[in-house]
Amino acid sequence: MDFHPKDLPVSKTYDLKDEKDASNAVEDMVSIGFQGKNEGFRVLMPKESKLAKRIGYTVTTGVTHGLRQKNEIRDVRYWTYHHDDEHYAIVLISNSALEELGF
Repeated sequence: MDFHPKDLPVSKTYDLKDEKDASNAVEDMVSIGFQGKNEGFRVLMPKESKLAKRIGYTVTTGVTHGLRQKNEIRDVRYWTYHHDDEHYAIVLISNSALEELGF
C-alpha cells in the first residue's frame, strides 16, 4: 500500500457515537451510493475498543447488505486506521473510483 487511507478523497464524514448512529450513516451512504463517484466516505468512531468493533461491523456489513438490497455493485473497499488520539476511522470507497484515482 503506497498511500494512507486518510489521503483518499471523501464526500462526507460521519462522526458516530453508537450503533444507532452507525445504522443511520449506513442508510445515508447506501442512499447516496458509491458508483460513479470519485470520492468515498469516512466514518469516525470512538477509541473505545468494544464499541468501535461493533460500529465497524455495523457499517461494513450494513453497506454491503444495503447495496445488495438495491441491486447495486458491492465492489467497495475499506480501510480501518487510527485517525487521531480520540478516534478510529474507516474509509469506504468503490474499487472503480480507487482505480480511476490511480491507487
